[in-house]
Amino acid sequence: MAHSSIEVSISFEDQYEVHVGQDIRRIFPSFCSNRYSREKIIVVIDEKVHRLHGEKVQAVCDEYFQDSLWLSVPEGERSKSLGQWQSLIDRILGDGVERGTPLLAVGGGVSGDLAGFVAASTLRGIPLIHMPTTLLAMVDSSIGGKTGLNHDTGKNLIGAFYQPDAVFADTAFLQTLEQKEWITGMAEVLKYAAIRSPELFDQVAGLSRGALEPGEEWAQIISESIRIKTDIVEEDTLEAGKRAFLNFGHTFGHALEKVAGYGSLSHGEAVFAGMIAATYFSQHLGHPVDDIRFAPFLPLYKQQIQSMPTDIEALIEAMKTDKKVKDNTLQLVLLKDWGSPYIHPCTDFSMLREAWQYTLAQFNVNIIRYK
Repeated sequence: MAHSSIEVSISFEDQYEVHVGQDIRRIFPSFCSNRYSREKIIVVIDEKVHRLHGEKVQAVCDEYFQDSLWLSVPEGERSKSLGQWQSLIDRILGDGVERGTPLLAVGGGVSGDLAGFVAASTLRGIPLIHMPTTLLAMVDSSIGGKTGLNHDTGKNLIGAFYQPDAVFADTAFLQTLEQKEWITGMAEVLKYAAIRSPELFDQVAGLSRGALEPGEEWAQIISESIRIKTDIVEEDTLEAGKRAFLNFGHTFGHALEKVAGYGSLSHGEAVFAGMIAATYFSQHLGHPVDDIRFAPFLPLYKQQIQSMPTDIEALIEAMKTDKKVKDNTLQLVLLKDWGSPYIHPCTDFSMLREAWQYTLAQFNVNIIRYK
């Protein structure tokens, strides 16, 4: 399958291309030849991806760069830490780096978020290229310029907005993706369906009933998801308004991740549950939506989720630490209708408790209740 190229205008100052398709790594050397010195490239790569695809990525880099500094990071959410960030910074500065030395981030959302912040903070900014290898990273975390680390008090509370020079979403990487990672990435695609393109629900439902593997249909869904995100980001680069719509389900989901312990639930699993909660909340405010759209996917998530938090009060407290809290008020992304999100200042915690109770019941969780 030939690759497609999507030019993304992220702000008045920055433009970059997103390449989607199979074997688009072939165009990587020519892209670099027009921008960077041949001297060196820094590669920050997920250690599992390194084992599976390291030789291929090395061969691509060697076609243009004379030298490369390879830095593997452990897979999993715990790598998005200050300790891991400092370790990478120490290695890069110790090896020698110039402001024009590019950093290639290879892997899923965790390595991309971490590597992006490393690029943003090294010498106050070195060139960044994303090469996402998971569905989640292709449709979400590699697009839009968000970088971030987790903190004990919450998820993604440390970071910066930092745009890459390009994104290479090569769907050939998805051939080695485990089903758990497919399902994790599907949650973000379903988010785009909920906030902008409801027809995606049926497209993804049809594909998820068969084998989850890359093909023309998934490439089209990935491209459509990227277009939706870039359209929203172009309107609001720094998340001052409409970009917050991309957080549909995330305020609930981030609370689940924090209370469960980072890494216990995948980001996609938590966001999927969070979207059910946000839809329930929306419906009970009188909006014409319900969670039937998510019903075809619920068995997939229930099958792979090992455990969920049971303490609703702890979940609500975790939501209060979300970075989108304003004037001590939760800013929930809800739905007026499918494809029509809005920001709801939440002061009714009884409704919040009901949303959590309903959602956890869908996953057969025995809830801790307080008198």
